[in-house]
Amino acid sequence: MDGLLRFDGARAHDPAIDAWFNRRPDALGALAQQWFQQMRRCGDDVLELFHDGCPVVCVGDLPFAYVNAFTAHVNVGFFRGASLSDPAGLLEGSGKAMRHVKLRPGQASDAAALEALIEAAYVDVRRLQGPAAA
Repeated sequence: MDGLLRFDGARAHDPAIDAWFNRRPDALGALAQQWFQQMRRCGDDVLELFHDGCPVVCVGDLPFAYVNAFTAHVNVGFFRGASLSDPAGLLEGSGKAMRHVKLRPGQASDAAALEALIEAAYVDVRRLQGPAAA
């Protein structure tokens, strides 16, 4: 085994994710959906699934990012965030691999830096998938 976190059941479109967003018609839901859409746009090979209560994006069976809405903020999370370059210092967390960015409605965020993190996470997982993902 390669030691990578893998999920079964990812597909091109998961209706459970639409239902999750529909249950969050507030500013937090809109913010989460904005960033999940950004993740979906990374490439034609991006798949999605609903895992541990939140929307997740994968390439093949390797997850690279997720969103989750809490009481006062949204997390944009990265399964291999500890290995990402983060020159803007957006990433939080101290776990072995995962990191997240906290976003709050009405507060400015460095959108370009967050987009770069999402793209880097996607590129990283494609690299890990090997030639089949290229």
